[in-house]
Amino acid sequence: MKEQSTHHPKIGLALGSGSARGWAHIGVIQELANMGIEPDIVAGSSIGAIVGAAYASNQLDKLEDWVRTLTWKEILKYIDLSIAGGGFIQGNKLFELAKQNFKEDNIESLPRQFGMVATELDTGREIWFQDGSLTDALRASIALPGMFTPVKINGRWLVDGGLSNPVPVSLCRAMGADIVIAVNLNGDIVGKHTRNYDSKNESFADKDHVNDNDLWERVSTQLKNSLNERKDIILSQLFGDSINSPGLFDVLASSINIMQDRITRSRMAGDPPEIILSPRLSQLGLMEFDQASTAIEEGRACVQRMRPALEQLLVNLT
Repeated sequence: MKEQSTHHPKIGLALGSGSARGWAHIGVIQELANMGIEPDIVAGSSIGAIVGAAYASNQLDKLEDWVRTLTWKEILKYIDLSIAGGGFIQGNKLFELAKQNFKEDNIESLPRQFGMVATELDTGREIWFQDGSLTDALRASIALPGMFTPVKINGRWLVDGGLSNPVPVSLCRAMGADIVIAVNLNGDIVGKHTRNYDSKNESFADKDHVNDNDLWERVSTQLKNSLNERKDIILSQLFGDSINSPGLFDVLASSINIMQDRITRSRMAGDPPEIILSPRLSQLGLMEFDQASTAIEEGRACVQRMRPALEQLLVNLT
């Protein structure tokens, strides 16, 4: 009599885009591991691609150690400013650091099956990376329009994966996942980023002193101290040196929040994951990468909030 083969369902983990909120993925992965859930497949978009790559290459602890010590002054060291090339930040310094920390150069060589998403600038198509250069694909996946310069790979200009697939459930499925756990960083962010432009506020400098958690305000302040008057006026317009209107980066951040929220809702309605984890991090701004501890702990907390559903998932797998 022929023996029946048993199929072990593969678990996929889809790590969503969300800039600085993405450090929550670290806490999510750690807390899932504490429950005995070790994904077979990982897919990431934008910041989710960075954390996913660290996890897939067994470097997650190293990444956590680094991001927990980040200060805004240290972040500034990795910001190579540019007004040309389609983005405010070139990203060369940041990815030199990435090359030093990732042992494997190719995606297919990673210990864990991994893929990531970028977006083709000319067509809007999502591009999946499952092999080839890890750092090149990462650079494309996080190329947030207006912030980072786009990346040219195989003759195509690529930008942030969050523009086309903020939470890559579909990529997890395509890579063979039977069950997908999705981490959505965009569930509660619409309307939460833009600052309150109240006429009672006396000056930009005063507001910067009170709300010193916005990296872009601090960047603008530092730059203004060393630039001439004409450039100072331009920076005022960029960073919102006005009590009556938002600056360019406030508009950009809020617009990206709206877009990613709407795309996420649409994509997951058509291809729902089995479990959705939603860290509550609307208080974090687009570039507050120095708030890693807050994000990581909330990542852990969101797993605990979904613990009954996750435990039931484990029961169904046995």
